[in-house]
Amino acid sequence: MSLSVPKGTYGFRFGEDHELNLCKLYAAGADVITTPSYYWDGLERTDGPLLKFQYTLSGEGIYESNGRTYRVTSGHAFLAEIPSSHRYYYSPSASEPWHFIFLLFRPDLITAHWRKFVRNVGEVTSLPMDSAPIRLLRMIVTDAAAGRITDALIASSSVYQFMTELVRLQTTTRYHRQNWSAPIRQAVEYIENDYASMISMDQLAEHISMSKYHFIRTFSASTGFTPGAYLTRVRIEKAMEVLRGTSHSIEQIATQVGYSSGSYFIKAFRSLTGLTPGEFRSGGESLVYRKLFFD
Repeated sequence: MSLSVPKGTYGFRFGEDHELNLCKLYAAGADVITTPSYYWDGLERTDGPLLKFQYTLSGEGIYESNGRTYRVTSGHAFLAEIPSSHRYYYSPSASEPWHFIFLLFRPDLITAHWRKFVRNVGEVTSLPMDSAPIRLLRMIVTDAAAGRITDALIASSSVYQFMTELVRLQTTTRYHRQNWSAPIRQAVEYIENDYASMISMDQLAEHISMSKYHFIRTFSASTGFTPGAYLTRVRIEKAMEVLRGTSHSIEQIATQVGYSSGSYFIKAFRSLTGLTPGEFRSGGESLVYRKLFFD
């Protein structure tokens, strides 16, 4: 595969702005390695604290950390904290050059993003080349080479957007419906279609031939919600449509979306949105929402 981003390392040392909290881009670049002399030890570097994301376009490198050795082949990335006990180098058994692109940035403001991603996927992970983070990484390196990262604000935006896309990719991939098992998809479809007359969780689990506790665990791992929380979300989203689109009373809407009483509906609505159904409908002193989005 040809290297489609300019080869080279581009460093950034913008001055501090004490009025703003900014992410700090340290370096971005691309390289083609053909010699074993390419070797980095995370405990010997003196330029930390830094976070490094390095993505292989083609060829192969080696990443070692916590007693484990990883082959970092095409479509794989490693995430390293500097300083820490890790090493990465050109694979001695490689039959072709190691082509990669990378970002180095300070941990300021994004440590939580970084560690959440690493906690969920590991220090070495596979990412599609056409995924949002990798497309963005290519663009950042290209912009760096073209001299378009000209100030601390542009640099900060690049780092924060990259880390946000990484975490977002991990979250959306994990919870994407196409990755759910057939029984979980069946359960979700049942909830979405029959939310107003929903059977009990015991009955729903039986309906898809699972034990109740196995169903709850599997449903939560697949969707990110317990079955009860998913049902509440569906009911409240439907209620929003009715609140905005009709003049039905709160009691009527409560019944329509599956609640036994108006008071229970109001409590559930407020718990999820921070507003009562009446406040949502009228806007009151707040913005007049057509819909609220929540995860």
